[in-house]
Amino acid sequence: MTAPAPETEPTPPPGRRERKKQATREALLDAAFRLFAEQGFEATTVEQIAEAVDVSARTFFRYFASKEDVALTSQEEQFYAMLDEFRRRPADESVLSAMRHSGTRLIEAMEADGQADERMSRFDCLMRLTEESPALRAGSMERTRRKNDEMTRAVAERMGADPDRDLRPRMFAAMASTAFMVAADAYRMGIGGFDSFSEAVDAAFEILEQGFSGC
Repeated sequence: MTAPAPETEPTPPPGRRERKKQATREALLDAAFRLFAEQGFEATTVEQIAEAVDVSARTFFRYFASKEDVALTSQEEQFYAMLDEFRRRPADESVLSAMRHSGTRLIEAMEADGQADERMSRFDCLMRLTEESPALRAGSMERTRRKNDEMTRAVAERMGADPDRDLRPRMFAAMASTAFMVAADAYRMGIGGFDSFSEAVDAAFEILEQGFSGC
């Protein structure tokens, strides 16, 4: 039987100033993706995004480093939240089981907060944008490489392995990335009849845990 995940101290609610900052940041994300969907990534400017929220370009740069950053930041945040959860999983869990539980818990939390549909909509938009924009595609690939490297290191730490000599941590990181992509595509296209994204992610990791040796 798997040991329960360690309890964590509840996070105090953000203050009024922090809530305002969060609201401004989210408004900039909403405006950016709306404009990206309407006119494409290349044609959208930082000034247009800021104007849509009635703030200055200078204010935009307090929240995001660039137009590329605003397009890719949601995926970054989800990855690092999942990575933190992975590192907190009980030590006696297998690597794949820890990945499975950390991924599904994160997405279930977003679904409970009503964020899942918006995140999926942004994901769909981002997939189209990376196909259309070579610059954004290059930036996305570079960030994906960095995230895979970070996941590789986290898996290696869990296994007590040397990622420079042992291929397994890198293989696990690549499998996790693929599982999320396959689950996202399946949920978006209705493959498998999943009722939620978390259900699709759980199913993808279940396949990995069962293995392919009998196929």
